[in-house]
Amino acid sequence: MSLVHSNLPLVSIIIPVYNGSNYLRNAIESALAQTYENFEVIVINDGSKDSGRSAAIAKEFAGRIRYFEKPNGGVASALNLGSRKCEDPTFPG
Repeated sequence: MSLVHSNLPLVSIIIPVYNGSNYLRNAIESALAQTYENFEVIVINDGSKDSGRSAAIAKEFAGRIRYFEKPNGGVASALNLGSRKCEDPTFPG
């Protein structure tokens, strides 16, 4: 998570995950590798049933992403939670 306080608008990247441990690390690393300087990465675990693998991967990035867990409700509800957690004041949440 960059959150460089600059004149650039904050961009929020929301990554919903459900049993996505095979892809989550790449998704987070890709988001963190952006060249834009003022961004936040929010990962929403939508009730994964993968023995904690998705959670463990996300927690490896503690301090660089924001991570939240919720009961499974589908990708739309995960994205809605992500939008409510955004620090971007222009993001509809």
